[in-house]
Amino acid sequence: MQNPDLRFHFSTPLKRLCAGLILLGFIGLLGAFFVDAKRSWFAFLNAQLFVLFISLGALFFIAVQHITKAGWSVNIRRLMEAFPAYIVLAVPFALALLFSGDHLYSWFNPETVAKDYLLQHKAPYLNIGFFFIRLVVCFAVWIFFSWKLMSFSFKQDKTGDPQLNNKSIPYSVALLLCFALTFSFFTFDTLMSLEPHWFSTIFAVYNFAGAFQSFIAVLILLIIYLRRQGLLDKKLVNENHLHDLGKFLLGLVIFWAYIAFSQYMLIWYANLPEGAIYYAHRSVGEWKWVSLALIVFRFIVPFIFLLPRWVKRDEGCLILASSLILITQYMDLYWMVYPQFDREHIVFGWVEIAPLIAFIGLFLFSLFYTLSKNPILPLNDPRQKESASHVVTY
Repeated sequence: MQNPDLRFHFSTPLKRLCAGLILLGFIGLLGAFFVDAKRSWFAFLNAQLFVLFISLGALFFIAVQHITKAGWSVNIRRLMEAFPAYIVLAVPFALALLFSGDHLYSWFNPETVAKDYLLQHKAPYLNIGFFFIRLVVCFAVWIFFSWKLMSFSFKQDKTGDPQLNNKSIPYSVALLLCFALTFSFFTFDTLMSLEPHWFSTIFAVYNFAGAFQSFIAVLILLIIYLRRQGLLDKKLVNENHLHDLGKFLLGLVIFWAYIAFSQYMLIWYANLPEGAIYYAHRSVGEWKWVSLALIVFRFIVPFIFLLPRWVKRDEGCLILASSLILITQYMDLYWMVYPQFDREHIVFGWVEIAPLIAFIGLFLFSLFYTLSKNPILPLNDPRQKESASHVVTY
């Protein structure tokens, strides 16, 4: 059995939509820097991490599919492989953080470090030069492995060599090992060091839960979009694939809540100032309502909503659940980033919206452009029949 050579057409209206989002967003962001530079840097960081984490979640999941030799996901793997294309576009924006002065990271300022004993103690790690090196290494690792795994997949379309599946496995194992380190360092550097006096040993796991979950949500929306465009026939990608992705979505709701509770409980139990200060900032003023909203709308509501079997097989319900997950993922990052800008009040307006739509536009452009350059289904993977006949019985 061979999959049909289905091609996604990156239509002119879709290109114009992406271009419009990018242009409008970056014009707004540029204007925001003239109005309030500090707030603009926080909005810039929040928006770019929201989009980048989606691509990184995809890279992780692709590696998992190769290692486990998963057959069910073969017919949707090519869709996953389009997500990491954005990582290359994200490089200059990540490096732009080096020019944020001390708007974001107080340890960028030598005078602040000179007056703070703890920052002096952390200076061998928290310094601009080493920060730059870590950013370069992280992106180099992600780009290399994404290119390598994608090249095996696209080469199989042309040669039909089944051994290319086996060649992907050692690279996928290496990717997961490197991903654990690079993603941890990246989240420590870009998010945790916003409050350099605070630290958490499971902070990277907390962010990984959000990244993986947001990727699954976008993948579900993409599959439904392509199905409604008539590109993914139900004989190739059916409700059973959506059901499995819905189970991932539910499982990650629980996993996120477990990690969030574990981090909070350990800090609350220890009751040490260097740990408690992080949650103290998020338990006063208007921030306490954001904290409560995350509990309700990131855990309780999606958990209850996704429990029934039929919900995970219904496109409309999955669109609602995925949209809620993405909204709360952005809210979660906002909850991590913005208390460092304003301890008491929530600020949200066009300054935050501009970079968000700009990065979403860039992500959609890279996603659709990559999809349009290759068949949206692997052509010669030996597990195509297993994927097409996939059935969920529970």
